[in-house]
Amino acid sequence: MKILVTGGAGFIGHHIVQYFLEKTDWDIIVLDRLDISGNLNRLADLPNWESGKTRVQFVYHDFKAPITEFISRQIGDVEYILHLGGSTHVDRSIEDPASFAMDNVLGTTNMLNYARTLKNLKRFINFSTDEVFGPAPEGYAHKESDPYRPSNPYSASKAGASAMGYAFFITYGLPVVTTYAMNNFGERQHPEKLIPKIIRAVMEQKPMPIFAAVDPATGRMTSIGSRCWLHCRNTASALYLLLEHGVPGESYAIIGFDELSNLEIAQKIAAYAGKPLIPHLIDFHAIRPGHDARYALDGSKMKKMGWVPEIDFDTSLKQTVEFALHNPQWS
Repeated sequence: MKILVTGGAGFIGHHIVQYFLEKTDWDIIVLDRLDISGNLNRLADLPNWESGKTRVQFVYHDFKAPITEFISRQIGDVEYILHLGGSTHVDRSIEDPASFAMDNVLGTTNMLNYARTLKNLKRFINFSTDEVFGPAPEGYAHKESDPYRPSNPYSASKAGASAMGYAFFITYGLPVVTTYAMNNFGERQHPEKLIPKIIRAVMEQKPMPIFAAVDPATGRMTSIGSRCWLHCRNTASALYLLLEHGVPGESYAIIGFDELSNLEIAQKIAAYAGKPLIPHLIDFHAIRPGHDARYALDGSKMKKMGWVPEIDFDTSLKQTVEFALHNPQWS
């Protein structure tokens, strides 16, 4: 069995590689362009890399360009594609929206076109995000069938990529399965992301900006943004299940079961690090246009399939903080 993982040198991607090295005897093709997000040192740092690296082949390619015959020969015949590669940061998408459309919409289209040439393809997992649905009102969790209402160029580009995947299922019969994942965290995450930022601020004893909403009448801070968090190992286990049991044309929410405000998660990190938190509440509307205060997904569909996270939130967060403290080169 052979699986292609796009973005396999990226943050979530390298955790996928680690998980599949543990759980399967499959050959793994990593397709990556090694930009700001991709880093082969992530793979080399995996605890099971030495024992499993002979099963991993790296192919360099930027899938904004079509998969050529030469690249296709390098990849070989694959049964599964996990399409995780793309651009993911809201702030950078606001600065350069066109590049996100190219990476996520055009890039996904190129991968889907390539997938059409594969005679033995069983599943194409199109990896998307909870952000395509826009902000979730308090007390509500978005279902897979809810309409897309992206708030920023990043989430709009992922919505376009998801829509393209479904169109290829309808038009060409490609076995596309769409996933919507909540906020992932774990070891070796890019330092621009929230949890690594918090860890660094706590260790350096610097103020940590926490986005909140401002009451225009009083000027006082009100609600603080919240997220549901999921360690990448849990995401990997969900994808493993969907490779075998996901129904083409269907979509599945991969959720974290612990919703915390950004202040609460910062406080937890500070407690695990053994240092005080210096929070600095700021108005997210003024600082970060297109920022959504709350995301939430309904995970009942995956739950009915028997999926539960392999590692609980507190344990995985503590392990992530401890890893960062002992491996400052990744912070």
